Amino acid sequence: MNGLKFNENAKYNLIAPSSMGVRITPVDRTEVYTSNLFRMQSTSAETNVLNVPASLGMSTLVLTTFVKDSQIAQFIKGELRKRNINFIGKDKEKVGPWGYRHQFNIADSGFGSRAPRVENDRAGEVGRTLSTDDFDLEKLFKEEKVQMIHMSGLIAALSDETKEFCLALSRMAKKYGTIVSFDLNYRASFWKDREEELAKSFKEIVSNADILIGNEEDYQLALGLKGPEAGGKDIVSKIDGFKKMIETAKAEYPNVKVFATTLRQVVNANEHLWGAISYSAEGWNIIEPRSIQVMDRIGGGDGFVGGLLYSLLKGDDVKTATEFGWATGVLAASSLNDYATPIDEDEVWSIFKGNARVKR
Repeated sequence: MNGLKFNENAKYNLIAPSSMGVRITPVDRTEVYTSNLFRMQSTSAETNVLNVPASLGMSTLVLTTFVKDSQIAQFIKGELRKRNINFIGKDKEKVGPWGYRHQFNIADSGFGSRAPRVENDRAGEVGRTLSTDDFDLEKLFKEEKVQMIHMSGLIAALSDETKEFCLALSRMAKKYGTIVSFDLNYRASFWKDREEELAKSFKEIVSNADILIGNEEDYQLALGLKGPEAGGKDIVSKIDGFKKMIETAKAEYPNVKVFATTLRQVVNANEHLWGAISYSAEGWNIIEPRSIQVMDRIGGGDGFVGGLLYSLLKGDDVKTATEFGWATGVLAASSLNDYATPIDEDEVWSIFKGNARVKR
């Protein structure tokens, strides 16, 4: 129905490579620098995506790595188990107090006119060492079989090792008929002084991709595609710019079957205008931005991708998948976690329909 052909009798519906860490957030939406009480959660952009299908009963797997004998590593493993996300990852020696560790993401939620602020502490990050040597990829893709792999530009650009790992995964997926989803997720700080090598690698991954996520800026900066002339920052201009960008991207990468991105305009930290747009052989699907209430904005985009991929894996058409993803993005933004955990599909569709009545 959606033009995607999935491997049959696969052990895993959706897998993703990722560098796991923890996020610590001040309680009661206060600022980081004035707080002395924090909550901690296991986090990564890619497992945020996996969380939606994992919550709704699909088989998911994260390919990662851990610090041996680390309490933080044990915390992360425990959280992944609670979230129904399988994991494969070597335990690597810490190598002393200045050796490997898991990343820390320190972020508040913001309030009203005060925007949230995020600080990433990634020094010594063990996930930077991800390598094909750590996994039996032939067994995973050929014997066990995978229906879809999702990769993010964050993990692809994290280090030279993770770049090569993502390239190998995209090639292996293509070889064994696994659908490839790629979120461009351009980050200038990751690309500094590495523009040429990363652009080449990203272009190869996209050449193997079936589903491509990203906004207009991602396409221009990560793939070097010529974008439309600069327009306004209003939603109408964003939609028009994205349409023109996809026309260019489709000509360059005809293998991509689904293009998608979210549309967000910030009214304040507690209220956003939230929309989505996608394109496939079915045509354009546009969800005009609606006002949503935001508890914590971090992970909204990942929530959208998780819902989109879940719905596509079910065989839904792209229009339905875009609507479902829009709603799981809202669900993530309505939670203090940076991932969406739907209890069932009915909860998601109630959000899309704007039905917030109590369910008894």
